[in-house]
Amino acid sequence: MASPAQHAIDIRESCGVRTLHFGSEWVQGAMRVARPWHLELEYTREMMMPLLLGPRHPERVLLIGLGAASLTRFLHRHCPDTHQTVIECNHQVIAAARHFFKLPENALHLEVIHADGADFMATCPQQYDVILVDGFDEKGRAGALESEAFYQRCRARLSDNGILTINLLGKNRGFRGTLKRLQQAFVPPICVLPPCPDGNVIAMASPASFPPPDMPSLRKLATELKRDTGLNLFPTLSRWEARASDS
Repeated sequence: MASPAQHAIDIRESCGVRTLHFGSEWVQGAMRVARPWHLELEYTREMMMPLLLGPRHPERVLLIGLGAASLTRFLHRHCPDTHQTVIECNHQVIAAARHFFKLPENALHLEVIHADGADFMATCPQQYDVILVDGFDEKGRAGALESEAFYQRCRARLSDNGILTINLLGKNRGFRGTLKRLQQAFVPPICVLPPCPDGNVIAMASPASFPPPDMPSLRKLATELKRDTGLNLFPTLSRWEARASDS
């Protein structure tokens, strides 16, 4: 989130899917009304890759950028003992998430904080098993959330095997500069998933090095995850495997 400016909030609904917009056609979040716990947008499903690469039920998760509360609802539903801290700089987004997108209220393990994500990371003392970053303004800018200093602070706040997961691309923006800053902040190799069909690219980094993907093991874990939560990560694994075989 580049700025806490209060931009227009627009809620739309079509074919059973409710979407959040910041005064433009660009979708900032979506929820299928009949299945609010389902991750409607593919990139949000890919942001749950830490559930395959790390602990199935992380103890503490930090989310920067609330949007339509998709990730928050999913984790609240399927990882009820996970403590979630959600940082959102726009109080209108928080209000919209509560009123239109079933953001859980008075939940024991959920804390929603109205604050700037970069400022929060500069003073945060807590360690997290997973940090999820998906913060853009109405023009698709991430501002300080894509700076090297921000990524260094994220690394400092991750547990030893923790995973930082970032939505790198929106509105067909280039991301090479952002990726370079991420690589500078995390010495071990980072993992960049193949682009989603909608153009979003998800990157993951950890204080521990990511080993080469063990596809048979990941597919077994993906089967269990789909059985338990309905989350289907097989399309992501197929694209990842295809790219590995081409390289």
